[in-house]
Amino acid sequence: MTERNIRVEPMVGRAVEDQEVEIVERKGLGHPDSICDGIAEAVSQALAREYIDRVGEVLHYNTDETQLVAGTAAPAFGGGEVVEPIYLLVTGRATQRYRGTQIPTETIALRAARDYFAETFPEVEFGTDVVVDVKLGEGSGDLQEVFGDEGQQVPMANDTSFGVGHAPLTETEEIVLNAERRLNGEFTADNPALGQDVKVMGKREGDRIDVTVAAAVVDSYVDDLDGYDATVRAVREFVEQVAAEYTDREVSIHVNTADDYDEGAIYLTTTGTSAEQGDDGSVGRGNRANGLITPNRSMSMEATSGKNPVNHIGKIYNLLSTEIAESVVDEVDGIREIRIRLLSQIGQPIDEPHVADAAIVSEDGVAVADIEGEVTDVVDRELANVTDVTRRVIDGELSTF
Repeated sequence: MTERNIRVEPMVGRAVEDQEVEIVERKGLGHPDSICDGIAEAVSQALAREYIDRVGEVLHYNTDETQLVAGTAAPAFGGGEVVEPIYLLVTGRATQRYRGTQIPTETIALRAARDYFAETFPEVEFGTDVVVDVKLGEGSGDLQEVFGDEGQQVPMANDTSFGVGHAPLTETEEIVLNAERRLNGEFTADNPALGQDVKVMGKREGDRIDVTVAAAVVDSYVDDLDGYDATVRAVREFVEQVAAEYTDREVSIHVNTADDYDEGAIYLTTTGTSAEQGDDGSVGRGNRANGLITPNRSMSMEATSGKNPVNHIGKIYNLLSTEIAESVVDEVDGIREIRIRLLSQIGQPIDEPHVADAAIVSEDGVAVADIEGEVTDVVDRELANVTDVTRRVIDGELSTF
């Protein structure tokens, strides 16, 4: 067994919770960037499953270049219309022929995109409100060899790149992440007037947290300005309740702050997303692999969604680093904050990173040197099980945005 290059060290600087200003953002499911992330990942999972069904293994592909061009809409109380459809281009590379088997990759991708829209955006009519185009170039079956020789358990890294993860989440991060997820979950189940395009921005300044929510309202569910205002107030009250579950700090919630009721300028949409009216999108421009945008933290600029889950470090190491960070915090006492950085080297086994670095802010009275062995053991175990990430991604168990 090869001894992995794992380093454990004290983190330079203060824990995020000790910093005076913290900023956290999450772009919700209906944000144009997140639409691209979601489609790219849905196509990725569909291709991986189809490859396994047809040839018994995942072949080379990447669909992380999906682009969205906004449409034009005329929202109106009681129901408006889409004037020009949203245009979505799914592009990338995918193996179409392998050992005599033909795989209809573009058909698979189009079907996956259609299903994703049907499941996620009930107000968007596929083929009319949104037009999806698929252009997947031929990915050579020869590139399969970079996944590792046949029968090899651990693939080789496709690139010299890195992934970054951290744990635990701060109170502000918890509020921002869960506010959007729950608004697009339990809240919309009872309040269909809220569209899927919900963006949440959190700012903590000292011990005061301000949360700003941009919430698209669907015109067909509100008859007038009073109905719109009732939805906005309901969103504010719900986010206040969510925030109270994660912090005792003072929290102020602001919703649709650009609204001007006197001028009739409000966030009213026909489809529940700003993509209907001038807001374009692209894979990788939004949330990182842990679902957040966190300028107080180290982050990778890699797009996670759409990349193949077998050996693409931009996907695997960003997901795995977060999983490792969470496991260490769960299993090792005395840690306030941990950052995991995983660096690959092209052509080397993905379970043997060039370096796995764990930087720690420990609790008072706990020396990092005293817990180094425990941390190393957890990191080593998670790296040994790196191929579990592939399976969990294909099965839809891990979110990439």
